[in-house]
Amino acid sequence: MAVARGGRFLLRIEDIDGTRSRAEHVGAILADLAWLGLAWEGPVFQSQRLALYDDALATLTARGLLYPCFCTRADIAAATLSAPHDTTPPYPGTCRHLPAAEVAARLDRPHCWRLDMAAAVAVAGPLEWHDVSAGRVAADPLSHGDVILARKDAPASYHLAVTVDDAAQGVTDIVRGADLFDATHVHRLLQALLALPTPAYHHHPLLMGPDGRRLAKRDGAPTLAAMREDGKDGRALADRLRRDILSYGFSDANT
Repeated sequence: MAVARGGRFLLRIEDIDGTRSRAEHVGAILADLAWLGLAWEGPVFQSQRLALYDDALATLTARGLLYPCFCTRADIAAATLSAPHDTTPPYPGTCRHLPAAEVAARLDRPHCWRLDMAAAVAVAGPLEWHDVSAGRVAADPLSHGDVILARKDAPASYHLAVTVDDAAQGVTDIVRGADLFDATHVHRLLQALLALPTPAYHHHPLLMGPDGRRLAKRDGAPTLAAMREDGKDGRALADRLRRDILSYGFSDANT
C-alpha cells in the first residue's frame, strides 16, 4: 500500500520493555521481513526515544490527568471480583483520589501512572476515527478504564509510545491486526490530549488455525523463521497472502 501511494514503509522496534527485549529478537525480525521480500526505512528504536515519552507524560501530568497507582495485580483482582460483572471497569479506580499526603508518603514504593479516563474524556469531548473497513468509529475510551501509561520497568506503555511515535514519524496510515482495533479508542484520546494528528487505520483480519484460534507461538504455530529454515519461499508466501490465498488448514478471522 505504501509503494502504491508513493509513500514510505517505516520499521519501528518497540523495545522499551527491558524484561523482554533482546538484540537477537531484533535480528530475527529483520531476517523475517527480508525473507518476505519487504524493504523498509529505519529501524527506529523506541528505547532511544524515551525523552519524547517523558515530554508527553509531563504534558498530561500538568493537565492533572495522570495519577500514581500503587495497586498490585492481586489488589485489582480482589477489587473487581466483588463488583457487578456488567459494570466492572478494567481498573476500579482505587488510587484515583488518594489524599496528596498519602500519595507523597507512598511514592518511594513501586507504582505506575494511570490516565484518569473520565477526566481525560471530559477534557477531550466526543471523538471519532476512521477505519478503512469499519468506516467512521465513535471513540469509546471509557470502556478501557484508567489505562497505565508508564511504570517502573517500562517508561511508556504501548498506548503512549505508539501514539507519540506515529506523530513524530509523520505516519499517515496504520496497518495492523484486528486484535488492536479496540486499542485505537485509547490512541485517539491521547492524540486529542496531546494535540497530535490522527492517521487513517486499516485493521486487517487475523490468520487463524484449524481450531479457529489466532495463530500464536505459544500454541505451536509455525514461525516465519521455521518456514525459512525449512526452505520455503518467503516472497511466494507474501504474494499468496496479498491475493488472499491462505495455506491449507488456515483461515482468516472473517470466515
